Amino acid sequence: MDQATDRYIAHIDLDSFFVSVERLRNPELVGRPVIIGGSRGRGVVASCSYEARQFGVHSAMPGAQARRLCPQGIFLRGDMAAYGEYSGLVRELIAAEAPLFEQASIDEFYLDLTGLDKFFGAWEWARQLRRKLMEATGLPMSMGVSTSKVVSKIATGQAKPNGELWVPPGTERQFLAPLPVHKMPFLGGKMGEKLHSLGIHTLGQLQTTPPAHLEQLFGKHGPGLQQRACGIDSSAVEPYAERKSISKEHTFEQDINDGVYLATLIRNMTEKLAFKLRKSGFLAGGVAVKLRYPGFETHTKQATLPPTTDDRKLMKLALHLFKQAHNGKPLRLIGVRLGNLTQGSAQANLFEDTAKQSRLYQAMDKLKLKHGTAAVGRASGWFQPEERPETSTPNFYQADPETDDPTADF
Repeated sequence: MDQATDRYIAHIDLDSFFVSVERLRNPELVGRPVIIGGSRGRGVVASCSYEARQFGVHSAMPGAQARRLCPQGIFLRGDMAAYGEYSGLVRELIAAEAPLFEQASIDEFYLDLTGLDKFFGAWEWARQLRRKLMEATGLPMSMGVSTSKVVSKIATGQAKPNGELWVPPGTERQFLAPLPVHKMPFLGGKMGEKLHSLGIHTLGQLQTTPPAHLEQLFGKHGPGLQQRACGIDSSAVEPYAERKSISKEHTFEQDINDGVYLATLIRNMTEKLAFKLRKSGFLAGGVAVKLRYPGFETHTKQATLPPTTDDRKLMKLALHLFKQAHNGKPLRLIGVRLGNLTQGSAQANLFEDTAKQSRLYQAMDKLKLKHGTAAVGRASGWFQPEERPETSTPNFYQADPETDDPTADF
């Protein structure tokens, strides 16, 4: 399979985004080692400036360790609401200019510039857009342009900080060959360790590794490694579509008024929705609980909170709303909705998480991605079929309907 040469993809990454926003708000932070998160005793670093990285500080590092490495660092709590506003500004500016774009995270965008070369030249057009974005926002950003998403993302990494890099069609293999294998996006740590143990340290060595051998080592994902190392990647830029909310509902065949069970069900639904947020790259800034009584009398209670994917905070608010809204009568339906969604990531949880909690989230999400959302859950939100209440029917624990339609009647 040859990489199409009439396809042009730009990747834009907002450099040290959280730190850059804080510096716009407080110029005295420019040039100083700034560390976002980790301000509490057991907190974890969410982001840090290049000045802090020179001392060995990096994201996901325990705050206590960051303080030992960089005692002169300026530790800030972090403000996801502000970061979301700046991300939205960049997105609006890109939407006004680019024919097709995808927001991959709060600080990362892909643009499909295919066809622009016939009129303007894709590389020059992308360079002009980057300059416009920086002038309008004051944010530093790096950019890579090539014939594929994977090569452009790697090129952006090579252009950092605050640079730009063009990989002309036909030079992908040459560009990638000398780079270490860990430069490949989404290459897991264990996979990287295994490649190193086999003597494969560069993408050039991976380019010449037989796909069949990689399939033996890594299963169906093996041959794809070799293709991406050669710069072959046909994945499309997914059009940006703003999402307002996600929700989950349970309709009972028999009306129920077991408060303990209903609270457990709310925890369970909220935990699943929070996992979906983290998987999809969104943060929730609002929670709503929906209660429907016999006769279809329906009540909804909602409240806002700082944007997060932390299921503990979301569960706590959902339970609080449930207790406020429930009048003690049996229920026909119960639902939870997470709203005010903004593009972001679970990285925001690092503002409050300890290193142990951060590892717990990563481990739980990994198990859910591999085995499904029912594979693991918090004890407070977990229930088994044999534990159903006496008032339930045999069908009570059947898989329940779920809606992700933001326009659904919630």
